[in-house]
Amino acid sequence: MNIQPRIINVSPKKLIGKKMKMSLDNNKTFELWKSFMPRRNEIQNKKSNEFFSLQVYKESIKPGDLKQEFEKWALVEVSDFENLPNEMETFELEAGLYAVFHYKGLNTDYQIFSYIYNEWIPKSDFEIDKRPHFEILGEKYKNNDPDSEEQIWIPIKKKSLIE
Repeated sequence: MNIQPRIINVSPKKLIGKKMKMSLDNNKTFELWKSFMPRRNEIQNKKSNEFFSLQVYKESIKPGDLKQEFEKWALVEVSDFENLPNEMETFELEAGLYAVFHYKGLNTDYQIFSYIYNEWIPKSDFEIDKRPHFEILGEKYKNNDPDSEEQIWIPIKKKSLIE
């Protein structure tokens, strides 16, 4: 695998959605999206029809640690936080640099994450930054379809010269 990402400086984003605590070995992603999708149209002022599947780690991500807990969010980007639906929350994504990987295939395969964390990051001029990780599920995303496409956004910063 030799996928080269686009490096993008993201401006701040306002997002609305739902969240759950989970880990990879106690994955509640399906449950989260099942609770969010029927109510997605209650969110007003959407900027697009794209969905954000976002992860917030309390400490730095530990690739391969199946027990590391994180918050998983199902979100849409909005222009403002007016008319917040009941049982939904706001999330402000701070600006920063991201490596954006295009992925095509059945649900997000862990091989792509292994490549990103174990091959691309160590060989690049970047290191993982302590900001949210997310996937953007756009119009080409089709759950459980081999032709599904999504974008994987990994927060990065230039490697420090002192190691």
